[in-house]
Amino acid sequence: MRILTWHVHAAWSSAFVRGEHEYVVPVLPDRSPYGRGRPRTYAWPESVIEVAPEDLATIDIDLVVLQRPEEEELAHRWTGRRLPAVYVEHNTPRGDVPNARHPLADRDDITIVHVTHFNDLFWDCGATRTTVIEHGIPDPGHRWSGEVPHLAVVTNEPVRRARITGTDLIGQFTDVAPVDVFGMGLDGLARSIGLHHGPAAAIGDLRHAELLAAVAARRAYLHLTRWTSLGLSLLEAMTMGCPVVALATTDAVTAVPPDAGVLSTRIADLIDGCRYYLYDFDAAARAGAAGRAWALSRYGLPRFLDEWDHLLGSLIPYQRPSRSALTIGAQG
Repeated sequence: MRILTWHVHAAWSSAFVRGEHEYVVPVLPDRSPYGRGRPRTYAWPESVIEVAPEDLATIDIDLVVLQRPEEEELAHRWTGRRLPAVYVEHNTPRGDVPNARHPLADRDDITIVHVTHFNDLFWDCGATRTTVIEHGIPDPGHRWSGEVPHLAVVTNEPVRRARITGTDLIGQFTDVAPVDVFGMGLDGLARSIGLHHGPAAAIGDLRHAELLAAVAARRAYLHLTRWTSLGLSLLEAMTMGCPVVALATTDAVTAVPPDAGVLSTRIADLIDGCRYYLYDFDAAARAGAAGRAWALSRYGLPRFLDEWDHLLGSLIPYQRPSRSALTIGAQG
């Protein structure tokens, strides 16, 4: 199958494009949000081809995987036709929760794929068909060493997103250990959390392989996001064998089993959990091992790709790819 999709969430897409299909991603000269092409920080397979919007109408495409409402109109305009479509809902609803209506509610021509059961529960999709395909994580191996007695946080735009990402909570953990924050948009982080002279370091945006190595070296992974469907960085940390300390919000309550870390809505419990792992290395190792086993069984890549193949095959019957590979567009 040849699938049109956009580079929106690189971590999610890095699992999705490892299926047995061809993946077409729009690319614009400025690599702006609707034409990012292939990511610069992740290694994607050669089956992902960059195509300029003006060339999309000249190639055969079987199906489009949408991730933002406006992509439906773009797909129609750029390809010149209506393609069979599914819509991936990555996000928790905003606004009038739990009465938030999905922008694609009450449609009979599309399927909404939620990445968590929490999302499926909280979005009002009306009569639109919905299903859940939970995240898949390419196994990075059991890489945790915990040799650096710091806490790791991975989040993008923590200053702009503030309470959503729990940025205001970070400062409460720096009395336990230095907190190293990884991600994009970290300018002004210390000021935003009231740490003008505190042990919190904004590491910045690393290539994916470098990020995994850095997180795996920290003693524990700290997940303070209040309102997101489920952070992929949390699942990656668990898959690497990191013990985790997480807010018991959204789908984290089902993603982190009791023996894999500390999960609570009481900040004092989370602070105690961090302190425990900082001073008991063996306990941290045991929790990380339990979390890895759980993450592999629930969020393994084979299960993820099988579920996607089943869904796509129900919409567009297909055989294993035999057509010649696309050569349009630049490889990023």
